[in-house]
Amino acid sequence: MTQDRKFPIGGPILEAKNISLSFGGVNAITDSSFAVLQHEIKAIIGPNGAGKSSMLNCINGIYSPQVGSISFKGKKLQKISPNVIAQMGISRTFQNLALFKRMSVLDNILVGRRLHLDANFLQIAFQLPKARTEERKNREKCEELIDFLEIRGIRDTPVGKLPYGLQKKVELGRALATEAQVLLLDEPMAGMNVEEKREMCRFILKVNDEIGTTMVLIEHDMGVVMDISDSVVVLDYGKIIADGSPDEVRSNQQVIDAYLGVAHD
Repeated sequence: MTQDRKFPIGGPILEAKNISLSFGGVNAITDSSFAVLQHEIKAIIGPNGAGKSSMLNCINGIYSPQVGSISFKGKKLQKISPNVIAQMGISRTFQNLALFKRMSVLDNILVGRRLHLDANFLQIAFQLPKARTEERKNREKCEELIDFLEIRGIRDTPVGKLPYGLQKKVELGRALATEAQVLLLDEPMAGMNVEEKREMCRFILKVNDEIGTTMVLIEHDMGVVMDISDSVVVLDYGKIIADGSPDEVRSNQQVIDAYLGVAHD
């Protein structure tokens, strides 16, 4: 990821400081800190149960850590709902698909535009000018995303009839429709075959390269992580054991031990 970039990597846009999270006395995350730089692709990796999804849940407001803070563009995200955090510019995809299977591809992507609705109920109900203008602009934005994701041919297809890999691409489109500055991707390639993973990697890089979206992703495929990430943070039993470039992480003995199980003996 050292080639010339349309959107150069900048300073920290998202910071987790001394995060600790526990459930009923069980520690999910312990005193963990890391930063995400603007326009970078940051991977969070670690063995199962390491606390990766819990960390994303802290970032987008699903969980509130008992200790520590999350900051976005210098503003602390304390006791803020996921919906408000999304309006601020942080969107999330989930490990399990959360699409509306009977709705078309276009309509699913349009759901992501709800954050940008200013018209009130009466304006929408009576299709007053403001509501009509908003609807037109939102549809235009979603049509642009459909072209960007190269899914024009399935625009009107009910999502439930699509192959899994295409459904994941639609979910990515819905997240992009929010116009997020930071996109949290929770195992975007889980359950995919090799060809589907290659296609998803291409579009993650395309989003980062052409739109400049900062990305934080959880992924188990180490080949994917090392190929597309600018930096990698490694969690093990809720603690950060490494944070650096893919090459630095790959050669870190603690990381090697954690994945081989040596550190768990």
